[in-house]
Amino acid sequence: MGQIFVEKNVGGIEGLCVVTPVVHGDDRGYFVETYNQKDMEEAGIDITFVQDNQSMSTKGVLRGLHFQKQYPQTKLVRVIKGRVFDVVVDLRKDSKTFGKWHGVELTAENSKQFLIPRGFAHGFLVLSDTAEFCYKCDDFYHPNDEGGLAWNDPEIGVVWPHVTGEYPGSADAAGYTLDDGTKLNLSEKDQKWSGLKETFTF
Repeated sequence: MGQIFVEKNVGGIEGLCVVTPVVHGDDRGYFVETYNQKDMEEAGIDITFVQDNQSMSTKGVLRGLHFQKQYPQTKLVRVIKGRVFDVVVDLRKDSKTFGKWHGVELTAENSKQFLIPRGFAHGFLVLSDTAEFCYKCDDFYHPNDEGGLAWNDPEIGVVWPHVTGEYPGSADAAGYTLDDGTKLNLSEKDQKWSGLKETFTF
């Protein structure tokens, strides 16, 4: 396990990991192994990834909080350009930390990767002018399987950095900005999700 450092059960949430690879750099640039299955297995993480995704977003974009209803995915997420605050919420109904959230700042400079097990909602907020976000999944995308939670649900209580605004009783982003005045930018769908109690009744 010479090329990665794995912090397990981050935030006190079982299975949630931050993976930091070793970056080899000098005045010419750098080299990093962004994924090595053998190193992951030696760290006790045995996952077969089947799909890679990449997105670009501008400052103030908030995507989430998304989850899969029938076909949950394990994700390994990282940022290759810019800076985001990445958030997960434990939705495993038998978990001692159901409803608990944890966030990690992912940047191109810190090279951190967030390993998110199946059964979590996920979202991120872009803090730089632009950000390019990459993630591996252990299952293929299934249309019409996406669920979501209100990004600002007070029951969950995510503390989004640099965000100001008052909760309007819904996921509507109107009135929310970053502390530099940048308006939060959410999709129409992401502004219609309900809170934790309304979504999960068990």
